[in-house]
Amino acid sequence: MIQFENVCKRYGKATVIDDLSLTVEEGQFVVLIGPSGCGKTTTLKMINRLIEPDKGRIFVNGSDITRVNAVALRRTIGYVIQQIGLFPNMTVGQNISVVPKLLRYTNAQCDEITRSLLQLVDMDYDVYAHKYPSELSGGQQQRIGVLRALAASPPIVLMDEPFGALDPITREALQEEIKKIQRKLKKTIIFVTHDMDEALRLADTIVFMNGGRVVQIASPEEMLRNPKEDIIKNFMGKRISKVDYNSLLAADIMRASVLKVHKTKLTLECVDLMNRRQVNTLLVVDDDERFLGIVTIDDIKKHGRAGKEIGDLVSTETSVIGAGDSAKEAFERLVDSRSGYVVVKHPNDTVAGLITKTSMVKAMAEAMWGEQE
Repeated sequence: MIQFENVCKRYGKATVIDDLSLTVEEGQFVVLIGPSGCGKTTTLKMINRLIEPDKGRIFVNGSDITRVNAVALRRTIGYVIQQIGLFPNMTVGQNISVVPKLLRYTNAQCDEITRSLLQLVDMDYDVYAHKYPSELSGGQQQRIGVLRALAASPPIVLMDEPFGALDPITREALQEEIKKIQRKLKKTIIFVTHDMDEALRLADTIVFMNGGRVVQIASPEEMLRNPKEDIIKNFMGKRISKVDYNSLLAADIMRASVLKVHKTKLTLECVDLMNRRQVNTLLVVDDDERFLGIVTIDDIKKHGRAGKEIGDLVSTETSVIGAGDSAKEAFERLVDSRSGYVVVKHPNDTVAGLITKTSMVKAMAEAMWGEQE
């Protein structure tokens, strides 16, 4: 259990945390959300004493954290950030074992921990344990960052917008994985995000903050049904009105934000873009923005060479549907899709968006709950 009692934090004349009192029960997945500068990251960092409060007390399992050595405290709390921070000169196995080594675990114990954790995220030990971070995709690197935070089996894991830099498909896959891990291992997770969709998808409890104060604490369903203030309603965004499920179209359930590249973009440019955006798949378009197909990082590794245009590597083996087609048909395509997503096109063949399993479920939930008044 984590307890904040009348906690305050100021920087000069600015109050960042204003008399915060909050209790997080053991085994809960709690998401802190709110506008930029609301105090959510500061709240998170006070738990492992990366930031010290000016006033008030914080307890972890009944112990005042100011009475615990800060380094010893951090070794019992997992911490995952957006920048990942894997050690580039260490293998995957060595990165995962950093904290266990500090705690003087044996090599055999570290090896067993690495095996069991990689199995949790369906990464084969023999394939990945001896690779270096530069040999992994952005999504794989972030998976290793999460596993490293779990390696010493900490009861509490702090996550500060860990998936914010990932492409939508990889992000949704990791969201599903972290929720699965949390249920299986029963960890207490405090997760910071500015994305309400992510909060609704992951949280047992959502803590909405604004101006250093807690505005509302509620389950995802309660916050959907009864947002306490207008700022929360604005974060919810416009919801699909209650409709007959059969009337939903592909355009109603797609994600419109996708990463596209022109067919003449060169291979090394694309690799650099994929690395910077931490994406493992690109949608390729022509001069008129019409969809040509996809290119994966594996395609580039197998067939790409410096100076080669990405259009030469395009694969058309992906499921495509029209924006005006029914959501039912989109669902059937999604079930049959090996890639885990369906590309949505406008009538003029330009890219409209992507449909994933998560976006499909979200649309059905919105249709059931309706638009928030």
